[in-house]
Amino acid sequence: MAGHRAFWVDDRYDRERGRGGGAGRYAGRFWDEIGEFDGAWGDIAPVTFCCAAWRVATPPVTDPGLVRWHRRILSAKCVRNTWDGSLTARVRLVAPLPAPLAASREWWRDRGWQGWPEIFGQFVKPAEQDLAKAPHLRATVQVDAPVPLDRLPAAPGGPGPAAAETAYRAVAVIVAELDELIAPIVARLESAPS
Repeated sequence: MAGHRAFWVDDRYDRERGRGGGAGRYAGRFWDEIGEFDGAWGDIAPVTFCCAAWRVATPPVTDPGLVRWHRRILSAKCVRNTWDGSLTARVRLVAPLPAPLAASREWWRDRGWQGWPEIFGQFVKPAEQDLAKAPHLRATVQVDAPVPLDRLPAAPGGPGPAAAETAYRAVAVIVAELDELIAPIVARLESAPS
């Protein structure tokens, strides 16, 4: 099941699309979206800062994002856990039909049920015209998981010269954690029968 990456940082695209002076596109987006970091500066815990860094690195804030993910991943968010203030990752993935529905097609009743449409290998929402023709059943898997704080950089005291680099490092740490966590799930979903 090896070989399926779930998350990665697209450094090449980021550098090629940067504003010059060696700074990548993410550094520019960081400064464009500096308001995302309000309330995060100097926080004793890095969670609010890291969640803001993640939002700026991913769609819809930056599209295409600095962070890329496998075609089965529909969304990936980082949020502060309201119970203890830790960082929680929320990842939604395209999944095959659950076993009770896949075991028998009796429930279809000749209605022409459709699953996830694919365009150029990417899972997409069905178009309105397709929804008008046939019912769609699109299964997903929701992963909610803690992200350890020990490798995350500390939140900077303010929007100084090193703040964009700190945000980039935070994103890279989260990407590594999520890839390790989600890649085995993606590999299993990819090997499951359709």
